[in-house]
Amino acid sequence: MRVLYFAWLRERIGLPREDVETGAATVADLVEELKAREERYAVAFADVSAVRVALDQELSSFDAPLAGVREVAFFPPMTGG
Repeated sequence: MRVLYFAWLRERIGLPREDVETGAATVADLVEELKAREERYAVAFADVSAVRVALDQELSSFDAPLAGVREVAFFPPMTGG
């Protein structure tokens, strides 16, 4: 599965994207797997209330299932202006 990181998440993790092998059932499970990998992921995902997620380019939630998903994108909340 391709995982994309945007804005300050990209800066903290140090990657714009990566391919991840996962057994995670939900987005929240994937985040926990990532946090357990290295400190940089734990720092980036320390406050998930400040993170939004899209599955295959559609806004989603952290309890959404990952079955059949090809792309997960993490980004900060969007603001208008």
